[in-house]
Amino acid sequence: MCPKLYTKLRPCTFNVLLTCIVTFSKQMFSVHRRRREIVCTDRLQQNKDTVFFRDGVRRIDFILSYLDDKDGEKKQERRREFEANLKKAGLELETEDKSDSDDLKTYFLKIHAPWEVLATYADVLKIKVPFKESDIPHGQDVPLEWLSRPFRLPGKVMRPQPDYFTSPFDKDKIDFFLIKNQDTFFPPSTRNRIVYYILSRCPYHKEDRKETDKKGIKRLLNNGTYTSAFPLHDCRYWERNTNEQCESERYHLYKNWARFLCFYKEQPLNLIRKYYGEKIGIYFAWLGFYTEMLFFAAVMGVICFTYGVLSYDDNLTRLVPPGGRKVPYLKNRKTVNSHPVPCSLFQQSHLFDNEGTVFFAMFMGIWVTLFLEFWKRRQAQLEYEWDLVDFEEEQQQLQIRPEFETKCTDQRLNRITQEMEPYLPLPKKCGRFCLSGVTVLFWMLLIVACITGVIVYRLAVYAAFASIMKDSPTKKIHLVGSLITPQLATSVTASFINFVIIMILNFFYERVAIWITDMEIPKTHLEYENKLTMKMFLFQFVNYYSSCFYVAFFKGKFVGYPGNYTYMFGKYSRLRNEECDPGGCLIELTTQLVIVMTGKQVCGNIQEALLPLLRNWWCSRKARKDQYSRWEQDHDLQNFSQLGLFYEYLEMVIQFGFITLFVASFPLAPLLALCNNILEVRVDSWKFTTQFRRPVAAKAHNIGAWQEILNVVAILSVVTNAFIMAFTSDMIPRLVYLYAYHPGSEATMSGYINNSLSVTIVCSCCLDIGPIYCLRYRDYRYPPGHQRQYSHTMQFWHILAAKLAFIIIMEHVVFVVKFFVAWLIPDVPSEVKARIKRERYLIQEYLHNYEVEKLKIQLSQSFIIEPKPEVCTATDKHDVLSECL
Repeated sequence: MCPKLYTKLRPCTFNVLLTCIVTFSKQMFSVHRRRREIVCTDRLQQNKDTVFFRDGVRRIDFILSYLDDKDGEKKQERRREFEANLKKAGLELETEDKSDSDDLKTYFLKIHAPWEVLATYADVLKIKVPFKESDIPHGQDVPLEWLSRPFRLPGKVMRPQPDYFTSPFDKDKIDFFLIKNQDTFFPPSTRNRIVYYILSRCPYHKEDRKETDKKGIKRLLNNGTYTSAFPLHDCRYWERNTNEQCESERYHLYKNWARFLCFYKEQPLNLIRKYYGEKIGIYFAWLGFYTEMLFFAAVMGVICFTYGVLSYDDNLTRLVPPGGRKVPYLKNRKTVNSHPVPCSLFQQSHLFDNEGTVFFAMFMGIWVTLFLEFWKRRQAQLEYEWDLVDFEEEQQQLQIRPEFETKCTDQRLNRITQEMEPYLPLPKKCGRFCLSGVTVLFWMLLIVACITGVIVYRLAVYAAFASIMKDSPTKKIHLVGSLITPQLATSVTASFINFVIIMILNFFYERVAIWITDMEIPKTHLEYENKLTMKMFLFQFVNYYSSCFYVAFFKGKFVGYPGNYTYMFGKYSRLRNEECDPGGCLIELTTQLVIVMTGKQVCGNIQEALLPLLRNWWCSRKARKDQYSRWEQDHDLQNFSQLGLFYEYLEMVIQFGFITLFVASFPLAPLLALCNNILEVRVDSWKFTTQFRRPVAAKAHNIGAWQEILNVVAILSVVTNAFIMAFTSDMIPRLVYLYAYHPGSEATMSGYINNSLSVTIVCSCCLDIGPIYCLRYRDYRYPPGHQRQYSHTMQFWHILAAKLAFIIIMEHVVFVVKFFVAWLIPDVPSEVKARIKRERYLIQEYLHNYEVEKLKIQLSQSFIIEPKPEVCTATDKHDVLSECL
């Protein structure tokens, strides 16, 4: 500053200027601090639900987490090599330090797949992508559509994207496809599927050491190098994502699907498929269709049960006539004539054992066929809509398991691809198969041995309970005192022991089945899942149904008669074979079926809903809610395991077996299953949407091996119900008595019970009670003193012949109707066939036009001598080709 000017300034003016400078500096610092706070707040808010890298541009396609532990040097080396190989594969990585995590221990590795990687592997996996919007009109409107309007969801939810013609992606024909934005061309489910494909095959050994077994994220998870690997949900389930570039599909799924208040609404299958992949979408489509078909079976079952209730008072066999029950031995050595008294067991059995039950058993045999055939049609429609028509060939050729590639060192030429591929030699395959079969057989025999042990327990302790409870004070209890009997005590304790055995064996089943399947080294993921499914279902089939088969077909059938009883392990074991209750074994089968079905469904739903909720609460209880990032929120959720869908299918197939194999004993079983499945759909959807990490998207064009299992159960159900009606029910003996052995000229059931009881003599000298007494028991045998005493009467053989005739007639009638219905209903609807042919024709036509126009452009460019100043860009080229198409 000039000295003259400085001397002219007054001191007060200088002070004012200095004060203004200081004030301005403070204001600028305050503004800068506020801006920093706003930026930090925005960044903190962004970190809550962001699914992008720190730059806000690159999307997070996968998350890997790991911990720094004491023995972490080897793990660090593995991670270093693995991440280096991931970068070589083209993936981009970004690490979140443990200081930014809620537990201050966990590192998060974020993975992004750029366009080049996605395009390359989409070409390898032959992923179908759109190239033109479909111009095929949808089917005609359903008549009386207004009736179903309250059950429908908005169109944007049911169809989140328009219909396109699709074709397998080809990297050399990028301009053929509808690529408006490379960042959003592949949906998140396809992106995480591609990244997981790379992760499962990426090695973690050094370049100079070719160790074939050190490969894939699965092994790194097993040895603790990484603690978890999962794709991200797109937002919180109860609110939308604040970022407009991010979808909020999880929010829409929760709002329109995962809430129990939506139990009467249809399922948004297209949105489920888009978010979770085709494999989970197929499961929920099957579960919804199964629930819809159960409605018709439940209605028919209620009608059958109602008929039993209305005809309850007309059942003349509910009374025990004179001489129809055991005469008591009195201390005063006098007999008393027993008068007709109501028999509650016969009364209860008539509710389920009546003429309507025969019709219902035949109806269920036909219903099973209708269910399976209509499901095939529905499945074919989904295959077309979800681009899964030609998927099986892709699955077999491309989805080879990394474990197969690692363990099978032998190579052979593939006749189709003319490339060398790994294979398992036949001698090794046969040896592994034999060992697997022996192991499965051993565990099935172990289950049978456990069931036999429970039966022996019931036989052994029944007498003990009878002696202990003979003068028990519990008999004096009002109302329930008469119900506390030795039979009840034996049944309750035996059921508890059986339940404990089932739970213990279930604990080992999964591990044994996985070990056996891994030992067989299946080639593809589909083959692996099918083999594992068959083994687990065999175990569960024997485990759950053994006791029901015992009660239905073995209990009370090999008892003998007084003076010549049959013993389980010989006469000296003193373990007599079990007899049925006076009301017959059908009421016991009904009781057991009700307890098992209801108990399993209630416990299963509580376990599915409560356990994940408690585990997630425990994991997130110490989370810093203000800095709870998207990957930390998903990290604290439950992991969707490899067998996640397996247990869902298994639960429903076991239920399907209960309502088909033994439905003749309990017509209300379909109603119980319907009520359970309405709840099951919402429990499963709520669990998938809110309590589980987002699973890796996987393709599947059907329900796999479960389809064959359902077919086998359907055929077996006809046989079991025919045998139940013939040998467990009293239907055939009553009909034979009504039409052949009734007293008088008029057909009547009067005297049936007395006719069905045989006579034996109790020696009075042995009992020191004076005169000889008669004992009545259920059988058709000649009385003592007859020349063929204690041998079966002619009525027994007539009844046996009628039973065999009924089985043959019922099976043939039902099977003929089943096969006729299966032949009458085509597996693929004619409309779907026409659409598939039309789409294939159009695809070929568009591809032909594309190649022709591309060739014209190349030829025109080759004749140009001097380059033009304006060069046609890729976008212009794509527009030209689109117009040509």
